[in-house]
Amino acid sequence: MPRPRKEGQYLNVKIDLDLYHELVEVSDEAGQSKTTVVERALTMYFDDYKKKQEILRKAAEEEAERTEE
Repeated sequence: MPRPRKEGQYLNVKIDLDLYHELVEVSDEAGQSKTTVVERALTMYFDDYKKKQEILRKAAEEEAERTEE
């Protein structure tokens, strides 16, 4: 039975050849598709980015509060 298709969007990107070879190596080693590896890597990057942005936002708010006093 085929796997159900997921809703998604195609993305065509050109990446550095060394990075591509590393992607292939990791996907083969993990037994996952390149798509899965890229999706997980992007999810981790975005989660980290959002956390850092939240820290910066809070720091800016605290600095603004200190300068108001």
